[in-house]
Amino acid sequence: MNVRLPIGAIVLGLVMFFGALVGGCGLLPEVKDETGNWSVERIFQNGREAVQEGNYARAIKLFETLESRYPYGPYAQQAVLQLAYANYKSGEMAAAVSAADRFIKQYPNHANVDYAYFVKGLANFNEDFGFLTFLANQDLSERDPKTLRESFSAFRDLVAKFPESRYAADSSARMKFLVNALASGEVHVARYYYNRGAYVAAASRAQFTVLTYPTAPVIEDALGLMVSSYDKLKLPDLRDDARRILEKNFPKSQYLTVGNTSAWWKFW
Repeated sequence: MNVRLPIGAIVLGLVMFFGALVGGCGLLPEVKDETGNWSVERIFQNGREAVQEGNYARAIKLFETLESRYPYGPYAQQAVLQLAYANYKSGEMAAAVSAADRFIKQYPNHANVDYAYFVKGLANFNEDFGFLTFLANQDLSERDPKTLRESFSAFRDLVAKFPESRYAADSSARMKFLVNALASGEVHVARYYYNRGAYVAAASRAQFTVLTYPTAPVIEDALGLMVSSYDKLKLPDLRDDARRILEKNFPKSQYLTVGNTSAWWKFW
């Protein structure tokens, strides 16, 4: 009597047979963990050496091993900081921010927590101003400002909480740059609205720029845009108020010399 086995049973049998064959012949080499018998000190030291050698992939692996195997103590704390730095240097910005945030949350009173804020700021900063942005020749003001704001926030917290930090001066300089970039982004959006006839949105965005970033170089442009937008909306009182502010702060502004809005917009 012939008995036909179901196809599924045949396939399962073949998989089990070849699995046993491969396992028995040793065709799949066993992956050995080199750190299996290492002390926490040895893992940390090897991770530090990997960072110094620029082998960030190895450093990340070692510090992740240390953190998972020895989650408490000074070596675990330093491993998180090293993870943030190694990920930053290897271009893994999201992972760098995650590690820095974890350190800030877990060890807010640590002597080196200012460094965690600094790495977080750097990671977000370079996420927007990295090599690919330069390569694409993209206007930085056109980019999503989310990471710019997060970078600014990290640097601002560092300067406010640790004014004597060795990273405070660098952070302050980057904050000024970020303010200018964020303000330029707002003006870029206001221009976009204006060019499409959305004058209310254009005026609102320009006003937000003036109020939020009063020291940015593009404030002159934002005020000029407000003058033109209010003129288009036939709101002479608001237009004249914006013009007076423009004239007071930028008495030689090119926007003050133009008598009509169609000619004024040529400067944009």
